[in-house]
Amino acid sequence: MEPIINFTNPFSVLIATVVIILVLLLGKETKNSIISLTMLGAFIIIIVGHTIEYNMLAKELIQIQSQIAFSIAMDFIFIFLSFLGYLWIAELEAKKKKVKNIDNSLNWLWSKV
Repeated sequence: MEPIINFTNPFSVLIATVVIILVLLLGKETKNSIISLTMLGAFIIIIVGHTIEYNMLAKELIQIQSQIAFSIAMDFIFIFLSFLGYLWIAELEAKKKKVKNIDNSLNWLWSKV
C-alpha cells in the first residue's frame, strides 16, 4: 500500500513541478488567474487526501507513515508555489484589465528578484 500520490518518488515530484510550470505559463499567456487557482485547489485536495490517509492508517505501518508524512510536506511546498503563482497571475490579470489589484502584497518579493 502506498500513498494516493507518492511524492517520495522523484518522478512524481518532477511531474508535479512540470505541471505547475505549464499551468503558470498557460495562466501567464491567457492572463487568467482562474487557471492557476485550479492548480492550487488541486493541491489542497491532494493534501486533504494525504491527511485522511495518514489518520486512517494503522500504526503498525511505520514505513508508509513516513512516506505519507513526506508527501504532506511536499504538498505544502506545492501549495506555497501554486499560491505565489496565483498571486502573480492575478497581478498580470489586473494589469491587463487596468483595474487595481486587491493589494500589492508581492511588491516586496518582486523587488528582490
